[in-house]
Amino acid sequence: MEKVYMTPEGFKTLEDELKNLKFVERPAVVNAIASARALGDLSENAEYQYAKDKQGFIEGRIRELESKLSRAEVIDIKKVAGSGVKFGSTVTVLDESADEEITYKIVGADEADIKKKLLSVESPLAKALIGKGVGDEVKLYTPSGKKNYEIMKVEYL
Repeated sequence: MEKVYMTPEGFKTLEDELKNLKFVERPAVVNAIASARALGDLSENAEYQYAKDKQGFIEGRIRELESKLSRAEVIDIKKVAGSGVKFGSTVTVLDESADEEITYKIVGADEADIKKKLLSVESPLAKALIGKGVGDEVKLYTPSGKKNYEIMKVEYL
């Protein structure tokens, strides 16, 4: 089975979502199905169809989360600190084309949120940065053209 890499925070977030789905959302949708069923004819009952669709989504998400959590490889960056860019490290790069410094934390795919500067380890930029160190240059080809980055700082927070 393929491991799913994540930070301790990412693991906790998925674990909390799973608990909410199992112990809050699932019982609520079961009650909604029972209430809709009591209204009569199920073939034209929109509440029943909506509740069944929601139940299907919840059950699918529960299975997905259980699978990911069972395959999780939680990496505590404080224990693997070093000198280069690694999973979990916070890296400041200079985007040479925009002459702008940007700081990203490299996290698991489920934790990624570019608005919060959380960069998926599976993204092209993260793949290009991993293994490099301060002062290294990274060239990346994007749909909008070639981008050049220089690694300014690597931290293990």
